[in-house]
Amino acid sequence: MKSLALIFTLAVGSVLTLGTPAWSDKKKGAEGEVATWAKDATVTIEQAVKTAVEKVPGTVVEAELENKHGQITWEVDVLGADGKMTEVCIDAVTGAVIGTEAKDKKDEMKKEGKKGK
Repeated sequence: MKSLALIFTLAVGSVLTLGTPAWSDKKKGAEGEVATWAKDATVTIEQAVKTAVEKVPGTVVEAELENKHGQITWEVDVLGADGKMTEVCIDAVTGAVIGTEAKDKKDEMKKEGKKGK
């Protein structure tokens, strides 16, 4: 009985010592960085998507919070009725459209690890 209690205590102690909760501010890596950026962003994802579609009509495929050259931005990919993908870059603090960029299908395939034709 004592050995079972000892094993249980060691197991719980190990989990508490080694485990890092998902909500920890000490979390490292990309997820921790995005959480930090989100705190600084005053523009929500919904606002960014609305602004992107106003600039480039179509269907939003992806929206991502990024830090480019020290500036927090929303990058929203919009698929137009013509089948072309456009990335709309929006300042996550001011909500201003920074720019748009047509995305090449070959670039997308390279990103996904596929070969373009």
